[in-house]
Amino acid sequence: MTGPVVVDIAGARLDAADRRRLRHPLVGMVILFARNYESPGQLVALCDEIHALRDPPLLIAVDHEGGRVQRFRQGFTRVPPMAALGRLWQRDALVACRAALAAGYVLGTELRAHGVDLSFAPVLDLDWGRSAVIGDRALHEDARVVTLLGAQVCHGLALAGMSNCGKHFPGHGWAAADSHVDLPTDERSLDAILGADAAPYGWLGVGLDAVMPAHVVYPAVDALAAGFSPRWLRDILRGRLGFTGAVFSDDLSMQGARTAGDVTQAAQTALAAGCDFVLVCNDAPAADRVLDALRWVPPPAFAQRRARLVPRAPAVAAPALQHSERYRAALADLEPALAP
Repeated sequence: MTGPVVVDIAGARLDAADRRRLRHPLVGMVILFARNYESPGQLVALCDEIHALRDPPLLIAVDHEGGRVQRFRQGFTRVPPMAALGRLWQRDALVACRAALAAGYVLGTELRAHGVDLSFAPVLDLDWGRSAVIGDRALHEDARVVTLLGAQVCHGLALAGMSNCGKHFPGHGWAAADSHVDLPTDERSLDAILGADAAPYGWLGVGLDAVMPAHVVYPAVDALAAGFSPRWLRDILRGRLGFTGAVFSDDLSMQGARTAGDVTQAAQTALAAGCDFVLVCNDAPAADRVLDALRWVPPPAFAQRRARLVPRAPAVAAPALQHSERYRAALADLEPALAP
C-alpha cells in the first residue's frame, strides 16, 4: 500500500534526496513540472526510474491541460486552451465535441507514451470573466456546455487508458483572487453555486475518477476553504452529488491553503475533511515535515479509489504513435480548435 502524499522532485533527474523521499511509505504519487522536462527521451527515462523505485509503482501525475498549463511542450502536440473548445461550440457543437474528445485522447496518449499516468484535467470551472487565474482554462460560461465538452475530454482520456480529475470543485470561476498568492472568496449562496458552478460534478456522475477542490472560501456554506471542509467534501460532494472517486487537495504550499494552518496542519485537516491525497509541491523541506509528522490510517475506500487512477491499458510507445491511425485521426479532429 502506498500513502496519500503527492510530492515533486527537484530537476530532470532524480537525486539522492528525491529517491529517499519517494521511498517513504506515505508518498503515493509524484507530480512533475516543466523543470522536470528536457526532452521526450529524458522524460521516459525519468518516469521509468520513478516507477522502478516502489512496488506497486508510484503513480506519476502532471498538470497538462493544454493552453498555458501544458508542462511539456517540445516534442508534444500544442493543445489549445480549453476556451478554444468553447468558442468552437458556438460555431458547431458537434465539431467541438469531436475536438474535445481528440484533445483528451492526444493529451492522454502522449503523456502515457512517455510514462506519465495521470493529468489533473479537465478544468470544470465556469468562465464568469472574473478570474484571471482560470481565464481561458475554462471551457465555457454555461455549465451545460462545460459538462458536455468536459465529458468528451474525459472520454478521450479514457480511450488513452488515463483517468481524469475534474477541478476546482465546487468552482473557482467566480472568485477573482488567485489562490496561489491570495485567499479567494465566493460570497454566493449554496443554491447559486450548486445550480451553476458545481452542476458539472453532479451531471458527470460516475464518469469522474477524481476531483480537486478549490482553495476558495464560500462563507455562506463554510468558513473553511473547500479542500479542508467536511461540509463540502463529505456532505455535498460525496453525499449530495454522489461522487465515488478520489479527492486530491490542491497544492498545500499555495497561499490559499494557509487558512488551515502550516503545511503539516493543512495536510492533516485536508485528509480529515475527506481528501484521499494531499499535494505538497515546490517546497522539499515542507514535504519532509509532512511525511515526518503525518498520522494516517487508510480510509476503507482508499485502495479502490487509488485503483481507479492506475492506467487501464498498455501505453503506445512514443515512436509508434506516429504510425497509429487513431492518433493521427485525433490530431486532425483537433485542428478546428486551433484555428483563430
